[in-house]
This record gives sequence, structure tokens and C-alpha cells, in this order.
Amino acid sequence: MSEPFIIAATGCPTGVAHTFMAEEALIQAATKRGIAIKVETHGQVGVENGLTREDIRRATGVIVAADKDVQAERFAGKPLVDVGVSQAIHDPDALIDKVLARAKEGITSTADDDTDAMDHDMFATNDDGTATGGKKVGRAIYKHLMNGVSNMLPFVVGGGVLIAMSFLWGIYSADPESEQYNALAASLKTIGGAGLGLMVPVLSAYIAESIAKRPGLVIGFITGMIAMQNGTGFLGGIVTGFLSGFGMIALAKALEWMPKSLNGLKAIFLFPVLGAAIFGLITVVISQPMAAISTSMQDFLSGFQDANPIVLGIILGCMCAFDMGGPVNKAAYVTGVALLADGNYQFMAAVSAACMVPPIVIAIACTIFPRSFEPGERRAGWVNYILGATHITEGAIPFAAKNPLVVLPILMLSSSIGAILSLLWHCGSPAPHGGFLVLPIIENPFGWVAAIFIGALVGGLLYGAYMTRRMHRLQGEKTAQPSPSRTHSGTPAPVAVGSAASATPNRPDNGGQHRKTESPSAVLQTAAQPSADSGDVPLIVDTTITAADRDSVLREISQLAALGGHITSADAIMAGMVERETQITTAQTDLIAIPHTKNAAVNHPVIVVVRTPEPVSWTGDKPVRVAVGMLTPDSGGNTHLKLLAKLARGLVKSDLRTILLNGSEEDIRSAIHKQLGD
Repeated sequence: MSEPFIIAATGCPTGVAHTFMAEEALIQAATKRGIAIKVETHGQVGVENGLTREDIRRATGVIVAADKDVQAERFAGKPLVDVGVSQAIHDPDALIDKVLARAKEGITSTADDDTDAMDHDMFATNDDGTATGGKKVGRAIYKHLMNGVSNMLPFVVGGGVLIAMSFLWGIYSADPESEQYNALAASLKTIGGAGLGLMVPVLSAYIAESIAKRPGLVIGFITGMIAMQNGTGFLGGIVTGFLSGFGMIALAKALEWMPKSLNGLKAIFLFPVLGAAIFGLITVVISQPMAAISTSMQDFLSGFQDANPIVLGIILGCMCAFDMGGPVNKAAYVTGVALLADGNYQFMAAVSAACMVPPIVIAIACTIFPRSFEPGERRAGWVNYILGATHITEGAIPFAAKNPLVVLPILMLSSSIGAILSLLWHCGSPAPHGGFLVLPIIENPFGWVAAIFIGALVGGLLYGAYMTRRMHRLQGEKTAQPSPSRTHSGTPAPVAVGSAASATPNRPDNGGQHRKTESPSAVLQTAAQPSADSGDVPLIVDTTITAADRDSVLREISQLAALGGHITSADAIMAGMVERETQITTAQTDLIAIPHTKNAAVNHPVIVVVRTPEPVSWTGDKPVRVAVGMLTPDSGGNTHLKLLAKLARGLVKSDLRTILLNGSEEDIRSAIHKQLGD
């Protein structure tokens, strides 16, 4: 078999963070193993690093790591692994192993258990006749829906912000009959309105495109436009998207009897004409009951406009956060806009507050609990400050979609608090949109801002606490019960975190000998700033530890660094290394791992090498016997990158790996010094 060449396609619903995290994880994993790889990304800016026909032709296998449509039909006949984007981030090596195994066994995409069961048949079966299963159908529905949401979001953001900007010149600045009229403001509102007006058709079109490709795209646009014009809102976009997609697949099957020589006629004439007529008429029929749902909710809300502020606030908060831009949210919003004509500004202010809270909840959680989120999630979360401030609720959708049963109640509670406080403090908004950009015309602006941030802060704390607990559960952390230290007799002894002088007596081994470090001066001079270029980084080596799992090894590294006085908090270092392993495992394929963290609790760069008598299970059940821990200060510039680069180059050499696995502590120390000094 020739040298393997893997191709991959990644894409997440928003096309911002996870798309590129998955790309990086796959590239790093393949590079470490000497495997050539090319990764195509489907982000918000479009397809980058696109796969050519030649790439596909010569590929050994294909990895599709996406929660949206990435045109996987291109890879028919190739060994294919199709998973969600997060799986590529957390365990890329397993995906590489799987696709290589399938290539070796000659299993192609037509018989791949992981391929999308709904691309052409909702009730598809595998080649052996077994059903693909409910989970596969559910994931396919989610993928189609997220393909629509992903393509819709830029229209929502662009249109919503431009409309908000138009209110800077006044609430009636787009009305030619008003004294506030401004031509630029009117143009901005027109452009923004056009963007938002395309939201439902685009959602419908790209759900259908994910299911039925270009024929579905065309009919999805048409039916989505009908749904929007008939007042069905967000709900209409979802229903018509799936209707058009699956409907076009059914139509294609119904026309299979036609000779292949007429395929061109079908594509250019029969599909658009018959599809538009059939599914357009169905949309017209079902639009009325869908619109009635929205209208009934609006009438229901109008009856509560003079109700108790707490009751009304709870209703508005729950509706606005329930589907964040969906039909329930839009019913509350449209009711608020309608009541503006009656001079009820407080209702609109409460609706706006409830709509602005969810994205700010996400942003606050990512700010207060940064370690509970992956780096890409944090970056996407912080963007929600801007989205929330400009009244764009949809920024919270990707976060809520991961666990709606937990996250949606938190967001609904938060929005309710914001709406209740806005009503109690008699805040009023004559503007139907704009967020904080319309503060100059808000009645009681300070109370309104306070209501929004109090609601968002409560939700941010709850959501952050949930994510922290979830992270700890997934990682199996037991930070409340750190592993006890050992004495030479095997009896546990307490660990002191502080200077080397005070800590060392608590942790002797090997017949009473203290842990061996590079030199006493290197251990005690914690104020020094060793250079990664000169090889004078303090080095701690211990080949006598016993550990049951990955976290036990990481805890040993943290405590050894604390004993030497190189760090100020063993728990912080432990958490930093665990977080890094959760993102992308550092375990190699030769029983060696390189855990590392860039952390404010590190006084200066230090390397800690530990070895266990037997391999322990690492992330993804990889066996690891030697862990080379690299700890660098948060303000250490690119020191950690230099250390990583030098050690990674050295680990390619079999002699260094052999020494780490079998050599004495002195041999290990000498070999690493030599590698860092080269």
C-alpha cells in the first residue's frame, strides 16, 4: 500500500470556531503520524482550501467532520468516516485510525455505517439490510437544519445591525414625512430590512439544499418566500425547507422512469416547474394555519399588556428566549411593534430586553468561566456581547443547540428577569429594534440597561456553573480530592505547595533521597526567566511514580512542579493541562505524551518528566508510559512554542524515545538538555 493521503471536510453551524478547530486538530494529528492530509473548511467566508477532483481521486480515505452539509456525495466510492465536528476536535486520531482501517478493508462510502442516512432516503438501510437507526436520522435532521441556520445568520446579523444603526438619527428617521427624516438613515433601514427579509427564504432554501442539492435550493427559496409573505415567520422557513427538500427527492424518484437522455430537461425544466407548482401550492395551503399560530400568540399577548408586570415579564421572557428568533420569539416581538402604535412603549422595552439577554448570558459565562469553554467557544461567546447589544438574539442559538433541555430554561429565566425589571422600572422604548444604539430615546435608559445586565448576569452565572460541572464530569476531575503524595515507605504524606525548601521534606523517595532536579540553584531561583533557546530550563525527572490514569499522571506533574517552587498553584496547573488534553490530546502513538499549559500560576518555564512502570490509559484510551510536562508562564511570549518545537523534533528520533522509555533519570536529563541546547 502506498503512503496514505487523507482528505477531510469540516464545518460547524456558525462556521466560525469549531470549523477551524477541527481542521487544526486533524492536521496536527496527521502530521504527528507522518500522514499527508488536506482539510477543506466550510466557514462563514465560504469554502477554503477546497478539495479538487484530483485530491479526491488519489485520497486513501475521507473524513467528514461537520454539522452542516459539505457536499459529501463527492466522496462516493471512497472509504468515508462521517461524524460531528466536535468529534474531530476531541479525538482526531481515532478518526484517522478508523478511515485507514476502512481503506485497508476496502469498505467504501456506499456501505459506511457513519454516512448520512437521509441524503437520499429517510429510511435508508445499509448494504446488509440493517436499518441505519434513529440516531442517524436525528443527526441528519439536525445537520439539514443547521445548514439552513448557518447560511441564515449572516443575513440576520447584517440586516439587524444596519436597522439598529438607522435609529441613531431618530425613531422616525426613515419616514420622509417626519422632521427626523435622514436620507442615510432611511437607506440603512431599507438595506437592513432587505437583509432581514431574506432570513426565512434563505433558511428554507438551505435546509432544502442540504437534503436535495440544487433542485431543493430553488424550490426552498420559492416556498420560503411564500411562507414569509404569508406571515408564517421562522416556523414557515423550517417547515417549507424540509417540505421542499424531501419533496424534490420524492419528485426525482417519481421521474426515474424517464430516459437518461432527458436528464437535462428534468433539471432545467421539469424540476423547477413541477416543484414550484406542487410545493408552492402546498405552502399556500399550510401557510394559513402556520400564520394563525403566530396571530393567536400575538392576540394572547395583547391581552396581557395591562397585566401584572411579573406575570407579563415571565411570559415575554420565556417566549423571547424559547426559540431565539423563531415563531414564538417573533410573536412577542411583533406584538410589541403593534402596540407601539397605541403608545405602549413599556411592552416594547420589555420585549427588547428579553431578546437581548440570551446572547449576553453566553458572553458573560465565557468571560467569568473561561476554562469551562474551549478556545473557539470563548471567541464565539465574546462576539455575543456585540450581538446582544444590537438586539440580535440568534447569537445564542449554537450554544443552546448543544443541550437545549438545560440551556433554554436558563436563558428563559434570565430573559424573564430582564423583562420583569424593565416593566417594574417603567422603562419604555419607542424603537422596535436597535439595542443599545437607541439608548438616547429610551425612557429610563439606566434602569433598562441595569435590567438587561442583571438578567444576563444571573443567567451567565448559572450557565457557567453548568458548563464547569459538565467539564468536570466529562474529564473525571477530582480536584477536591487530590492524589496524596508518597513517602519512601509507600505511606501517603501531605503535599505543601510553596517554596522548595518547605515542600521537599514532605516528599522523599528512593530510600529517603529527595526528588532529583537539574540543580538546587535551578529549583530555588523562581524569579529567574530561563530561556528556551539555551537549554537552561529547570528539569525535574521522576521515573518512579505509579498512576492509574491520565489525570493521576498530570497531578503528579503538577505536584512535582509545586515542590520545586516553580509554580504557585498545583490545582491551576492540573486544570490547565486537563483543559489542553480535552481540546486535542497530546498523546503520541509510541507511549509518550507531551502535556503542557501556558498558565499564570507558572513562575518560569519548567519541564517535568515522569514515567510509570506500566502504560496508563490517556485521552481516547491511548496508552502512555512517559509524560513530558511543559509548564510556561502566561506572560512567557512564545517560549512554550519553542520548547514544543524542539522536543517534538527530538521525539521524531528513535534514540530520544528509547531513552525516555528505558533510560535512567540521568540519561533522560542529559538527552533532554542536549535536545533543548541544539
